[in-house]
Amino acid sequence: MTYVLPIVMIVFFNIIYHICSKSVPDGLSPFLSLAVTYLVGFVLSILLFFITRTGGSVLSELGRVNWAAPVLGISVVGLEAGFIYAYKSGWEISRASLVQSSFLAISLIFVGFILYNEPLTWNKMLGVLVCIAGLVLIYL
Repeated sequence: MTYVLPIVMIVFFNIIYHICSKSVPDGLSPFLSLAVTYLVGFVLSILLFFITRTGGSVLSELGRVNWAAPVLGISVVGLEAGFIYAYKSGWEISRASLVQSSFLAISLIFVGFILYNEPLTWNKMLGVLVCIAGLVLIYL
């Protein structure tokens, strides 16, 4: 169950995420909306830290933070602003996620190969072709 539960969470919260991103009111700055989003996320994250921590103080945990946390923050703002702008420019909710997910899957196959020495197999290359075929099919 611990192997499946994270994927179920990702799918469930991604559905909520896309509904919310598409529902940001016209005329509202996406960045003000994101500021409110991150304020709620900050409060929830701190609460969950205290509920789930297994030891260590906030300060000792902060001492373990590396470059990934601030860069992840930057990437999340870019990702979420990108989706809000995509939906505001007319992308359908059913296509925007599929198109980005296909390009992301293709890109991450090569990122895994280059940065993490993950094998580049024929099955993965076939998956790239399936992603490309899927993109063609949704636009026919």
